[in-house]
Amino acid sequence: MQPKLELLSKELTNRILDEAFELLMNPGIKVQSEQARRLLAEAGATVDEGAEVARIPEKLVRAALATAPKIFWLFNRLGECKVTYGGTTVQFDPGSSGVHVLDPETLEHKTAHTPDLIRLVEVAEMLPQYDAQSTAVVCDEVPKQIGDLYRLYLVLLHSIKPIVTGSFSIKTLGAMIDMVALFAGGRKELADQPQAVFDVCPSPPLIWSRFGADNLIALARAGIPAEIVSMPLAGAAGPVTLVGSVTQHAAECLSGITIHQLAQAGAPIVWGGAPAIFDMRKGTTPMGAVETAMIDASYAQVGKSLDLPTHCYLGASDAKIVDAQAGLESGVSAILGALAGINMISGAGMLDFLVCQSAEKLVVDAEAVAMAKRLLAGLEVRTTTLATGFFEGINFKGDFLKQRATRDLFAKEQYIPSSIIDRDSIRGWQQAGSLDTFERAKVRTAQLLRAYERPPGAVAREKELTEIVARLAFEAGMEKLPALA
Repeated sequence: MQPKLELLSKELTNRILDEAFELLMNPGIKVQSEQARRLLAEAGATVDEGAEVARIPEKLVRAALATAPKIFWLFNRLGECKVTYGGTTVQFDPGSSGVHVLDPETLEHKTAHTPDLIRLVEVAEMLPQYDAQSTAVVCDEVPKQIGDLYRLYLVLLHSIKPIVTGSFSIKTLGAMIDMVALFAGGRKELADQPQAVFDVCPSPPLIWSRFGADNLIALARAGIPAEIVSMPLAGAAGPVTLVGSVTQHAAECLSGITIHQLAQAGAPIVWGGAPAIFDMRKGTTPMGAVETAMIDASYAQVGKSLDLPTHCYLGASDAKIVDAQAGLESGVSAILGALAGINMISGAGMLDFLVCQSAEKLVVDAEAVAMAKRLLAGLEVRTTTLATGFFEGINFKGDFLKQRATRDLFAKEQYIPSSIIDRDSIRGWQQAGSLDTFERAKVRTAQLLRAYERPPGAVAREKELTEIVARLAFEAGMEKLPALA
């Protein structure tokens, strides 16, 4: 049995959907894309062109939900199926789109550059707990016009894992799809065996910008998986009640799925998000708050009621360094997301309201991810009897260590953590240098980086990838790409 967290009753789930359908009609959805409004109008929605507002009837949305796939898969650069979107599968990837990295020596938040992203990618590549890579940070030394495809470029050069990414413009979206398609053998082959999912964000409350909607349409027509990242901010850009923000999230996702499926029925899409509560005292958006995790678990439950693949942003912290707060918030929310059965949980490694990434935190968070996955595996009967067989010949002595079953089943019953987790005696800990968790993470990170080797397939495609990126960089005013080493 897989343990499960559900915060909503069936009746409340249905009520959320009922009110979400009401919001689609009143006040409607502001759709700033002309082609998206045209798709909706032709399908039967009422569109006010002057106000750019579409009123989308439930019947139209239900038709879109009927064509959206219940499950799809992501492949690595070797053509191996590695990620399942749909069902009860739970997977993790690092957080994305940060602009700072934590300097492990000075503890300063510094602007992210090429070596920083490469370091993050290499560490994530070496940690099996992460099922996919992310385009973790935006590199400051490249023009903003190509910031999205440049970070994808670095991931493709240093990883074979599936990728969770996203574009900043329609022009770069096409180039990013072509970059990933190099490894699949072409765009058609990539659509058949996708290697990346692209985040697409509505703007709260109830707005699809021109880029957001056009992005959905372009991804649908290319057959590339789209991941809706709805971000209601409870109390600011969304209702203050958690259930109210879940309802807004549902309306934004339902409208996005409708636009997406009208562009290409059957194209893969994910019910995802990165909502948060709004801290009225500080004016911040705490991603580590338990209420943020509650919104995520609830909206995922709504998505699952519609048989849709799910995604969320958990496992992050609002702490500024890798400290007790970072471990508390990241570990608790990762566990809650896992228990909610969310298919892809993004956020590991992130600090400071998703602004900062830390390779050392990635290493620590990997342990929380492993514990979450062990929890989901649940209890399993591995022997003929539950316990009685173990007591044969024991004669009231604690000699279970001598049993063959103990040797055979020990590593199956228990997750064996890395050196990040201290389970030594106080004397052993002192003899090892009395290191705290962050210091152990620095040591472990250095070990992983020394053991890392670039994938041969990435090396083979480097010239073609670099030509694509260098051309667009030149158009953006950059004469030479940054050095990779």
